[in-house]
Amino acid sequence: MGSPFRLVFYASSDSLAQAGAERAFRRIEALNDVLSDYRDGSEINRLSAQAGTGEWVPVSQDLGEVLRLARTLSARTQGTFDPTVGPAVQLWRRAMRRGTFPAQTEIRALRRKIGYRYLHVDSTRQRVRLLRKGMRLDVGGIGKGYAADEAVALLREMGIRSVLVDAGGDLTLGDPPPGQAGWTITVESGTEPDPRSSTTQILTLANVGVATSGANYRYLEYRGKRYSHIVNPRTGVGLLYHVRTTVIAEDGTQADALATALSVAGIRRGKKLLKRFPSARVWVLEMKEEKVRSWKTL
Repeated sequence: MGSPFRLVFYASSDSLAQAGAERAFRRIEALNDVLSDYRDGSEINRLSAQAGTGEWVPVSQDLGEVLRLARTLSARTQGTFDPTVGPAVQLWRRAMRRGTFPAQTEIRALRRKIGYRYLHVDSTRQRVRLLRKGMRLDVGGIGKGYAADEAVALLREMGIRSVLVDAGGDLTLGDPPPGQAGWTITVESGTEPDPRSSTTQILTLANVGVATSGANYRYLEYRGKRYSHIVNPRTGVGLLYHVRTTVIAEDGTQADALATALSVAGIRRGKKLLKRFPSARVWVLEMKEEKVRSWKTL
C-alpha cells in the first residue's frame, strides 16, 4: 500500500512473539495484494478494469468488506472521503512527477468517473459493481487502517493484546504496554510555510486508531500556488490550502478515512461532519490566504 508497516507488541515468550510477527506480516502482505493500487495485478485493480461493464464482479471477503466500509464512510462524510477518487489520484500523481498542471479537459473528464454512489456493494452475495466506464478505485485513505486493525485482531486471537501497529505513520493501538496507562504518542501539527504554526502534544492512548493526513512533503507548485496530493473528490483537483489533520477514532479504519475526509472538508465544514462521529477527536490546522487556523478537540 505504498507504506512501511512496523509492529510493536509484548508477548509471553520469544516463540510466541516470532509466530505473532510472522502471522501479522503475512496478513498485511495478503491485504496488500488485494488493496494496493500500486500493484498491477492486485484484486482492486482487476476490479477497476471491469468498470462500466454493467456486470457484478465476485470479490474476496477482504475486498468486499473494505469497500462496504468505504462506501458507508463516504455516505457519512458526504463524499469528502470517496474510494472512487482513483482517476484523480492517478492524474495528480503524474502531475507531481512531471511538475505540470493537468489540463482542464482532463479534470472535467475524470470528474464524471468519480462518485461513491456509482459503487454498488452486495455484501450478501460478495460482489461489487462499478457503474461508470473508467472508474478506478483507490482505498489509500482506508486500506492502511484496515490492515493495521486486522493485524491487531490477529495478535489478540493469539493472546497478544499489548500491540501498536504503525502503518506509515498511522497507528492502531491495542491494550497499553504492561504496567502503563497507555501508549505514549506525540502528535505534531504544523504547516511548512509557517514554522511558527508547528506545535506538539503528547497523549497517552490505548485501543484506538490515530491517523494523520498532511501535504507538507507531497504537492505540486504551479503559478505560485501549492496543490496538495490530497484530492477533493468533487473537483478532481488537489487541495489548494495547506492542511494537517490528525484524527483519533475508535479504530484505525475509521481514523484513516476521517483524516482524509476532514482534510478535504476543512475546519468549517469539518465541524459539522464530526457530529456524526461523536467518539472521534481531531486536530486540524489549515492555511488559507496566509492565515493559519486551528481546530482541536484532543
